[in-house]
Amino acid sequence: MTPAALGLVLGAAVIHATWNLLAKRVGGGPAFVWLFGSVSSLLYAPLAAAVVFVVRPHIGAMQLIFIVGTAVLHLVYFLMLQGGYRLGDLSLVYPLARGTGPMLSSAAAIVFFGERPTPLAIAGTLLVGMGIFLLAGNPAALRGAGARRAVGFAVLTGATIAAYTLWDKRAVSVLGIPPVLLDWGSNLGRTVLVAPVALARFDAVRAVWRAHRGEVILVALLTPMAYILVLTALVFTPVSYVAPAREISILVGTAMGARLLAEGDARRRMFAAGAMVLGVTALAVG
Repeated sequence: MTPAALGLVLGAAVIHATWNLLAKRVGGGPAFVWLFGSVSSLLYAPLAAAVVFVVRPHIGAMQLIFIVGTAVLHLVYFLMLQGGYRLGDLSLVYPLARGTGPMLSSAAAIVFFGERPTPLAIAGTLLVGMGIFLLAGNPAALRGAGARRAVGFAVLTGATIAAYTLWDKRAVSVLGIPPVLLDWGSNLGRTVLVAPVALARFDAVRAVWRAHRGEVILVALLTPMAYILVLTALVFTPVSYVAPAREISILVGTAMGARLLAEGDARRRMFAAGAMVLGVTALAVG
């Protein structure tokens, strides 16, 4: 992995863990997803327009199909993630969701895209996987109310991460959709898809806005920022390197959950997260 790609991915990881901390505090479900998607679409519209004006990308039928597909996949991702956060700790759900995604996407990239990571990079991916199972393997972590369902949501979130990572890799590297435009189209499409549910339960939308306006605006700013950095790295870097390297955010997210949210068993969770970081280091070197 080049220093440029690693820098983009590490910057995205810190931003990603930060917005997940904010999302955990809200736990707002579809109302929250619709709100921050709407705000994000408005905030990033000038940047998307500037990209269209300056870059003048070709946006044909296939590009539109991929933008709509990205919107659907990311909608499923956000709903699954919010479901996990309503039931489980940040330091349990976040690492599981973020860790299973790259394991699946890296394996699929090798099978379907013909990518050939080095042995050291493969060892790094396996080390990330070991950290995941060490994190979730403690039976005590599953004794809390809803914890098992939270793990289920986290694993489904990870599968969705794998799906959208492969889909978006093709969108930016093969079809030439600029990362800013792909992410903005995804936000707008997701907002349109959730609008009927949000409008039917507008009291819940108003309640989330009144209670968590600051979090909504910050997540609306940070979510696209993090993913645009990742998409930019995917333009010139294989999925089997970028996807696992993103999981440096696991260490940040686990530390936030253990320290800022006072979630228990911090030592084991930090040790598991540390194993994932070693895996990411092997990926960077490999």
